Amino acid sequence: MKAVKTILVVVAFLGTMVAANAQRTVVRVYPKHGTVVTKVTKPKVVVHNKINFHFADGVWYKAQNKKYVVCAAPVGIKIRRLPRARKVVVVNGRKLYKYRGVWYKKTGRNYIVVNV
Repeated sequence: MKAVKTILVVVAFLGTMVAANAQRTVVRVYPKHGTVVTKVTKPKVVVHNKINFHFADGVWYKAQNKKYVVCAAPVGIKIRRLPRARKVVVVNGRKLYKYRGVWYKKTGRNYIVVNV
């Protein structure tokens, strides 16, 4: 009987630890294309075909009045750095980088958005 109580206490303790760790998990939700936001944290402004795009945390925006609209990454646009969470993928012998569903190709010191 004492062994059963000990096992139950251990199982309860482990269950509590697992639940505590699950509550620390952070889930990031990124906005969908067309979403309008009022503030973008530390965006990098990138000019492409005479249009200003704002790039912050892997999300592309177009300025509209005093707000920002989430948009698709324009093919051919160049940026200097990608976030560290990017994935390196080899496609048809080419080394490409993928971040948030957008594919990039490294050329020199820049990354260029490409279609795959």
